[in-house]
Amino acid sequence: MAEFLSPYQEWQKEEGIPVVKGFHIQDLKTVPVHPWPRKGAKGVFINMDGTGDSNDSYICEIPPGGSLTPQKHLYEEVIYVVSGRGATTVWHDGGARQTVEWQAGSLFAIPLNAWHQHFNGSGNAPARYYGVTTAPLVMNLFHNRDFIFNNPYVFTDRFAGQGEYFSGKGKFLETRVWESNFIPDVKSFELQPWKERGAGGVNVNFELAENTLIAHISQFPVGTYKKAHRHGPGAHVIILSGTGYSLLWPDRGKRTRVDWQEGSVFVPPDWWWHQHFNAGAEPARYLAIRWGSTKYKIDEKWDRLARDRREGGAQIEYDDEDPEIRGIFEEQLAKVGAKSRTR
Repeated sequence: MAEFLSPYQEWQKEEGIPVVKGFHIQDLKTVPVHPWPRKGAKGVFINMDGTGDSNDSYICEIPPGGSLTPQKHLYEEVIYVVSGRGATTVWHDGGARQTVEWQAGSLFAIPLNAWHQHFNGSGNAPARYYGVTTAPLVMNLFHNRDFIFNNPYVFTDRFAGQGEYFSGKGKFLETRVWESNFIPDVKSFELQPWKERGAGGVNVNFELAENTLIAHISQFPVGTYKKAHRHGPGAHVIILSGTGYSLLWPDRGKRTRVDWQEGSVFVPPDWWWHQHFNAGAEPARYLAIRWGSTKYKIDEKWDRLARDRREGGAQIEYDDEDPEIRGIFEEQLAKVGAKSRTR
């Protein structure tokens, strides 16, 4: 029987660049990239197991002094700058152009179906970014590329050419929810306490460009670990600082361990339990680009993140976890001479 590719897989195949699959990427800075004619640069697709075909990611590298080909599309895209510096210009046909300057650590979203072009601001070094998109969902739903890439509709409710679109000023919608179209540096952004997750952690959620695809940052101290939790697919966890590991497992299933450091990324599969452990000598901070918008809800699983599973939530409290979890952590800390702190 013939094997059929999905519309998204067919498109990927025709793009002419490799597709990296698996559970995680050890370092975004060192993943090999290849010529990508449509972009006018180099890149590679990243289709990790945990996305469930609900979203995807890719790495794109802009050569020194170079720029990408202008383009637009009917799927959402959130960009995290891995290395380098540069600028991005967005516009609608006949409308005003707005430009944002970015650096390593910047986070922003491309307005839906707006023209955009990326520029490398250095003549000596390449610039690399990690893009998370809703392309698999959109392509498999509509399976019409002309509709996706050449659609004239202008989403003025998302972007109408306003002059301060990328100002980065933003505003708090509620506790730990910050709305902005541009975060200059996620590594230094001030976070707020989130005691429900444990480990003395701090956190902030980002609503970006009126998207359904959003992001959050979490940080937790040395010698601590986060409570186990689970949610829907497609949360791209990017390590910003620190060293440690995460455990991931399905109900009553075997645990998978992912060791990480700055630049690592992994995606927990749909409704798998997962738990993050700081096994290093500095606070561990990560960025997660994911579903779960506060403004535009599409999946109720994200609403139960900090509620005890015994009460219908999606979190395992410390007193209810497998004792082996704590034992593994204590052994890991002993190897590096670190001390465990109160959880």
